[in-house]
Amino acid sequence: MENNNSTQPATGGSFVRSLSLLDGALLVIGSMIGSGIFIVSADISRQLGSAGWLIAVWLLSGFITLAAAVSYGELSGMYPKAGGQYVYLREAFGKLYGFLYGWSFFAVIQTGTIAAVGVGFAKFTGYLIPSLGDGNILLGDPHGFNISAAQILGIGIIFLLTFVNTQGIKSGKWIQFVFTFAKIGAMGALIIFGFLWVKDHGIWQDNWTGAWMAKSISKSSDGNLISHSSLMGMAIVGPLCAAMVGALFSSDAWNNVTFIAGEIKRPERNIGLSLLIGTVVVTVIYISMNLMYLNVMSISEIANAPADRVALAAALKIFGSTGTTFIALMIMVSTFGCNNGLILSGSRVYYTMANDGLFLPAAKKLNKNGVPGAALWMQFVWASLLCLSGKYGDLLDFIIFTVLLFYIMTIAGIFKLRQTQPDMPRPYKAFGYPLIPAVYILLATTICVVLLFYKPMYTWPGLIIVLAGIPVYYIVQKSNKSNE
Repeated sequence: MENNNSTQPATGGSFVRSLSLLDGALLVIGSMIGSGIFIVSADISRQLGSAGWLIAVWLLSGFITLAAAVSYGELSGMYPKAGGQYVYLREAFGKLYGFLYGWSFFAVIQTGTIAAVGVGFAKFTGYLIPSLGDGNILLGDPHGFNISAAQILGIGIIFLLTFVNTQGIKSGKWIQFVFTFAKIGAMGALIIFGFLWVKDHGIWQDNWTGAWMAKSISKSSDGNLISHSSLMGMAIVGPLCAAMVGALFSSDAWNNVTFIAGEIKRPERNIGLSLLIGTVVVTVIYISMNLMYLNVMSISEIANAPADRVALAAALKIFGSTGTTFIALMIMVSTFGCNNGLILSGSRVYYTMANDGLFLPAAKKLNKNGVPGAALWMQFVWASLLCLSGKYGDLLDFIIFTVLLFYIMTIAGIFKLRQTQPDMPRPYKAFGYPLIPAVYILLATTICVVLLFYKPMYTWPGLIIVLAGIPVYYIVQKSNKSNE
């Protein structure tokens, strides 16, 4: 294992350990908070239809995320190098499994999220400047392929953040610092005003009357009549797992700090602490946001917020017509900072894969600023193509199932590495081992199994994307051997 206090050797330069514990925690927070918290509570409310279950979903999602994060601390201490989860899977199960993660990561997980967050930024910019929104179609054809101003602006934002990050880790670090604190402050203000300015206690009391009576909520075809269907006994399991998809996706990207381990000071200590601090802070913010929603709106209003924009509906009640501007600006800040974290960290995975001979060779070079510039631009190109395709949203729906599978495998790797590498130094050991890692595996596996049957559209396409990487892996391996 490398000396944890040294730089990591690489073709074309060396990573420099210049990021502190605070930088790591802000990367976790900034990467996790995108636009999901402002939207997905609507779908959760439609699935389960009660205040108690809405909060329970976010609590369970927070617990699952925190359990995974504290478990990853052991792996980050064992392998304090760039690549994070890719490295953990490679070391525990072999190159094929690491490659399948990296393949899915580049094909959809990271680049698809970058595309979605970039266009999300542009859509809310369109609230303030309509000509830049998704309603302004710049190019269209009879077959339904359209390119909107929002897609072009999204690509522009991804280009800007990619360029900034090619200038060195400190450039990306300061964007993360400023925008993460800005989004925390804005969300804190929304939460406080939501409780102080809205004093219709009847809404809060009504929401918590029968808070655990789960029901599905739907509208009639004309959009007026709202109907409720009670969920009793085991009937709640499917909707609960389906509701978890949105909450878990909103809590994802917490592991991005592991990808930049080669640039973190004292990674054996600071990565684990960054994961713990970041996931706890985000969980508290998410629960507080949802409690604010329940103070401002009825559960039916949350479930039927226009275009699922729950935060916008809440802000309109709190601030009146100025609420639209406030939320648009807040989500622009949130998505801008989120994308910076995703762009910064993702390129380090491709860099490590390239050094293993499993990605394009140019990606293993660091530029004069000590960052994987070529990998950053490769990521930009593919994310931009996904922006233009307009299919990034569908791809993300497909992949969330496989993201959970990779998390399960990675945490299972802790058990395997305890057996296969018992003498390897572990500066930090998984909190609550073996109970908490085992509970995570059990809960995440249960969600995956239920989704296989309850929401097949979330599962089988994602598995196909992952499995498509198997022949690619063997082609790459064969090519590497022929070039030796």
